Formats: sequence, structure tokens, C-alpha cells
Amino acid sequence: MFREILAKIEYYHTIIIHRHMKPDPDALGSQVGLKKIITHNFPDKRVLVTGHNEPTLDWITHMDEVTDSDYQDALVIVTDTANTPRIDDKRYASGAFLIKIDHHPNDDSYGDICYVDTTASSTSEIICDFAQTVGLSLSDEAARLLYIGIIGDTGRFLYPATSSKTLAIASYLRQFPFDFSALSRQMDSFPLKIAKLQGYVFEHLEIDPTGAACVLLTQEILKKFDVTDAETAAIVGSPGKIDSIKAWAIFVEQADKHYRVRLRSKDKVINAIAKRHDGGGHPLASGANSYSAAENAQIFQELKELFL
Repeated sequence: MFREILAKIEYYHTIIIHRHMKPDPDALGSQVGLKKIITHNFPDKRVLVTGHNEPTLDWITHMDEVTDSDYQDALVIVTDTANTPRIDDKRYASGAFLIKIDHHPNDDSYGDICYVDTTASSTSEIICDFAQTVGLSLSDEAARLLYIGIIGDTGRFLYPATSSKTLAIASYLRQFPFDFSALSRQMDSFPLKIAKLQGYVFEHLEIDPTGAACVLLTQEILKKFDVTDAETAAIVGSPGKIDSIKAWAIFVEQADKHYRVRLRSKDKVINAIAKRHDGGGHPLASGANSYSAAENAQIFQELKELFL
């Protein structure tokens, strides 16, 4: 299927690349990394990336200005996005041809071409695999972006999705002359306010004897620590550092009073819980939505029942 994707890239002059809302490093790395690969190998093509600019990740990259007219006779590629409601910029359906490239479970098989590899650690890994397979060369910036995406989604190679193929691709990317040390420092650091929020999370975790845990971050708490919903992503992995915790939920109250739920697990599959609550994701890392305190309690109960 990589050859089919390449043929479409070769055919279209204008290519617009989307990714999911509230982007993480893999969403940005795969989206803009693919842009850099295409422009490096096909300099005459017009390649644009679209979506919300996330201030906490502006050190990675920035989006382009994309007009409605840009979609006329354009190829649209969506990376790292499991289902259409999560695609950032709803104009994704306005192009002439649509391609999905992703590593999440394929519950929404959209696109004229749909390439999904759930064994890949990240979509950035897939993009690099694509380039190597079809013989496209990488620029230094493409390598930097794809490396960011891989280490972001693997938790610096700690998560189970990290395979020998992941490490081989990461090794290949490390041959390019980007500042690896500066990048690692950037990804391993956070502001003092996030450190204080992390302390709050450790102090207020509810830990069940089963090994399930949860914490609630209300709008009041977010304001107290002066953090946004996006910035709370920096503490999602914190509960997992406690040896007795096996799976956890972080409930983040939104401005409209519903809750964004971040679910993580060390070994038990949790994406079925997420799907029952307006969400989805990977087996051990998922997201959901809750619309009441009672639903929060139900999600936590389902998490506990995994270990009964």
C-alpha cells in the first residue's frame, strides 16, 4: 500500500496534511515530518499542514495558513487520527482524494486509502518506514520531527509498543545531524507550575487495593496552578511511577463542565473502557469523555474491575 500512497503523492500538485485535535508530539512529528519528506523529494509540490497551533508544543513546529480554495484538486492526508470526529480542521473532506495513515485501532476506516499498522509504536515510525520502503530521502528537519514523534509516543522507548523495528528506525534517524541532547532536555523538562501540579496529583491520588488509581483536576485546581488542559498532559504518566499502581484515570474538568478522561495501564487493556465512554485509543493508553461525577465513578469502577 505504500506504493499506492507514493503514486498519489506523485500525482497531486497540492497536498494538505491534517492530524488530530489537541496534538501530541507524534501527531505533529508525523504530520510535519511527512511534509518535510515530500518537499525534500518533490520541491515543486505545494505541501501545507493545518490545525490548531498548540502553544505548549510550539518548539516542535508551526502550522501553515490554509484557505478553502487550497483544497481544490488537492490530496489530503490525515496522520495519527483514529476517527473523523478527532480530525483537526473539518475541511479534510474537501479535497479530491483522502488518505489515512495511523497506528491506532482502526475503528473508523475512513479515506480512499486507509493505511493502519497497530503494531507500530507511532505514526512517525510509519512515516519513516514509508519513506525508507519507497526510496524517499529525509531532510535533517524531517528526521528531527519523526524522532520527536517516536520518543513521544514510546515514552522514550519505555512503552510496550517499542519494538526492534522501532529501535532500528530510531537508530537510522539519529544518524541525521539534529541536536539530540537539546531535544531530549526539552522533552524531559517542564515549568515549575507543572512540577507543583505533579505534587498535587501525588498527594490526591485515590489508590484502590486492586492497583487502580484516579485523580480529579477541577477547573478550580487548573486555575490555582495556572495550567491549561493541554498542559496537564505533562503529568499523565506520573501515577505510573508508583509501583503499586497498575492502571489509572485522570479526570480533567473542562470549561463546559464535562470531563476529559486520560486512561493509562501497565498491562491490562483499557481501550474497551474508553470506547464505552465516548472515547478510544490504544490498549494501554486511551482517552474518554465523562459527563458527570457519577460517570467518573463508573469509569473508576470499571478500571478496578479489571483486577478483580
